[in-house]
Amino acid sequence: MAAMQPHELVELALGLSRADGCVVIADEESTANLRWAGNSLTTNGVTRGRRLTVIATVDGAEGTASGVVSREAVVPEEVEDLVRAAEEAARAAGPAEDAQPLVTERPSSPDFTEAPAETSITVFDAFGPALGEAFARAAAQGELLYGFARHEIVSSYLGTSAGLRLRHDQPTGMVEINAKTADLSGSAWVGAPTRDFSDVDVIALHAELTKRLGWGARTVDLPAGRYETLLPPSAVADLMVYLNWSAGGRDAHEGRTVFSTPGGGTRVGDKLGTLPLTLRSDPREPGLEAAPFVLAHSTYGNVSVFDNGLPITATEWIREGVLADLVTSRHSADLTGLPLRPAVDNLVLETADQDSAPTLDEMIARTERGLLLTCLWYIREVDPATLLLTGLTRDGVYLIENGEVVGAVNNFRFNESPVDLLGRITEAGRTERCLPREWSDDFTRAAMPPVRIADFNMSSVSQAS
Repeated sequence: MAAMQPHELVELALGLSRADGCVVIADEESTANLRWAGNSLTTNGVTRGRRLTVIATVDGAEGTASGVVSREAVVPEEVEDLVRAAEEAARAAGPAEDAQPLVTERPSSPDFTEAPAETSITVFDAFGPALGEAFARAAAQGELLYGFARHEIVSSYLGTSAGLRLRHDQPTGMVEINAKTADLSGSAWVGAPTRDFSDVDVIALHAELTKRLGWGARTVDLPAGRYETLLPPSAVADLMVYLNWSAGGRDAHEGRTVFSTPGGGTRVGDKLGTLPLTLRSDPREPGLEAAPFVLAHSTYGNVSVFDNGLPITATEWIREGVLADLVTSRHSADLTGLPLRPAVDNLVLETADQDSAPTLDEMIARTERGLLLTCLWYIREVDPATLLLTGLTRDGVYLIENGEVVGAVNNFRFNESPVDLLGRITEAGRTERCLPREWSDDFTRAAMPPVRIADFNMSSVSQAS
């Protein structure tokens, strides 16, 4: 059989289905990347990939069962085998707890039958020369630059036996740069998200790295303890993304999370923060655009394959410091009585008055004594009941005295809950797009402010460097 476009594979799979219901998702992916080490480009390349997911539903006397099978690099001759495998999995499964009627009555995407979007190495046409200039500057200053840049476009085609024909093109880009002193004793990191690399200022990123390496020329040993601490947007994003991932409506309703109330129910309506901060998501947020409908390749948590194609709208999870909503599927919304709020693939934390919000540099300038973090690393959950997290600092913790950074301090292990931190933020700065360093493999579309925490818990000194 001749090569097929993704939408044709979707139609072929739907046509072959013998199940009571069928959902097919074709994901076409292209990726371009650069890697460098010691001020020299080491690798570059472009890859292509295809994944076909078939979700079969089978009605029975006790309810509807679902079977899901995904395979990479599927060719037309293999589609029928994939469809039959999904149907067999559905017949072998018991009734699905999350079973719902397939979504209907959505207008088709006008570009559903068009070829997938693609990236190429040309996405780095401006970035590459700027990176070369940064290499030269770093070498002249006795610095070594390491890192990578990656750009990916995934075109997802969703078709169902209920008549849906939807498509979404998702560009995702990021750059991470690590600078080290010539003797490798000092290290600093910066990262940036992007949709197309047109907005990445390599020279500015390198200048920030040079500034931080300069701060590290003097070192200060500090003991564990609670310190007034400034967290930059990237570190705030790592904490707020984990908070959002943990904000499932069903788990909260059943008493398993920090968003549960004693005796049952959720904390929706409770005040979590002293400052009027809003945590929100919107698939149409400028610069952070994400899929405006559910694309579920499997069922987990508050995500259900039966919800594929369901519209996603703007949602405020925390509104001016008050918990406003939790993540739900149709099934978990029915169980809990909460509103339907599908997960969204972006996250924004902000104050209402952005014009008067300070920059991180302005917050440093009015700090009498405190710490400046740059990165959190190896974050792990300790206690879901409080959402207590632990992790390490990395690539630069700095001491601030009388409005100036005066040196680098040792690394720490921290123990903090992002929910508890919301109640202890004493100042929030201007929101900006940022890259969550810890979660960048899974989540890149974030915009956060720098924040000031009165007593951030550095629980022990870490030997990590």
